[in-house]
Amino acid sequence: MRIDTDRWAEILITITRNKTRSLLTAFGVFWGIFMLVALMGGSQGLQALLSAEFEGFASNSGFMATSATSKAYKGFRKGRAWDLEISDVERVRHSVPEIDIITPTNARWGMKAVFGEQSHGCTLKGAFPEYGLIEDPDISDGRYINELDVKERRRVCVIGQRIAESLFTDGASPCGRYIRVNGVYYQVIGVSQSSGNMSIQGNARTSITIPFTTLQQNYNFGNRIQVLCYTAKPGHRISEVEQKIEAVVKRAHLIHPDDKQAVMRVNAEALFSMVDNLFRGIRILSWMVGLGTLLAGAIGVSNIMMVTVRERTTEIGIRRAIGARPRDILTQILSESLVLTTLAGLSGITFAVLILQLAEMGTGSSFQISFSMALLACFILAVLGMIAGLAPAYRAMAIKPIEAIREE
Repeated sequence: MRIDTDRWAEILITITRNKTRSLLTAFGVFWGIFMLVALMGGSQGLQALLSAEFEGFASNSGFMATSATSKAYKGFRKGRAWDLEISDVERVRHSVPEIDIITPTNARWGMKAVFGEQSHGCTLKGAFPEYGLIEDPDISDGRYINELDVKERRRVCVIGQRIAESLFTDGASPCGRYIRVNGVYYQVIGVSQSSGNMSIQGNARTSITIPFTTLQQNYNFGNRIQVLCYTAKPGHRISEVEQKIEAVVKRAHLIHPDDKQAVMRVNAEALFSMVDNLFRGIRILSWMVGLGTLLAGAIGVSNIMMVTVRERTTEIGIRRAIGARPRDILTQILSESLVLTTLAGLSGITFAVLILQLAEMGTGSSFQISFSMALLACFILAVLGMIAGLAPAYRAMAIKPIEAIREE
């Protein structure tokens, strides 16, 4: 394929000749594509940062706890305190078939973990192995609690990453060592590196997880449980399932069915959905703002090209008179529009990528647009460049040589 170097040289000379006008025109396209890429990359990075707050939690999970009643019911007064019980786990499991996983957790706050001369404040959490399917412990060293630990009430623990870094400063593996938590010794069997900030009975990085039965025995919880954790089977929503769970629990504990205060619920599925919907709206808004700005820039290109064609009426007429075909005039004007739009657009994309690169430094999240998004932006530039040059090109094609010479 032969490249017409003379034509492209002529296009570049024409653009260079009208420096001020070309720069003003290019700025509109530059700013439009910059806004589009920066907004899309920024929204993607912010979504990644916010999603990291929920890292490790099952997206179809829910949690339930108790509060004082707000209505009198069956002889019980208003304001009665009550607790969930171990028996509620099996009761709900058999009454609500849509439940996939259901497990209780208890916790003690304001605890202090000690190893040698080092100490760190922590939350002591009691859990069953199934809880690892709801909040992923992301074990980096050792293992998580198993059924045998629960059955034998072993004094073993899984520690959070921050506790491991604070207590074990020698860099060796904490597994197999013993730490003291408020006077009770536990053997470390695993280290969790879960980094999410969503907190259910303590942040994972500063929590120590032990078998549920061990916590139950050591701190006299009896049959009481503080939080009931559950996930729904595929095809079922937590918002539907938790209503059935609440009804079963209220019936078992003689709570008024319409008491809205007695049961506290956290729907992680709703939180994930809210974040997704929020950033879906932000992406749509980003496209609208970016494309609107880009379209304004393309209209500017079209207007400038119209002025350029008017100023070059005589030149175009002479070219027509010496044998230039309408197609040649059309190609020249479209090429000038396309080159101007593309150069400005690629500069905008490059600048936006640099800004996004600076924005993501130290955040641990990617603010960069994907390669396919960059290709789509280039395609949009090419299309707008062609559209912007159509009206000036047809105006140039309509110029008749005799009229152009007479005008001169």
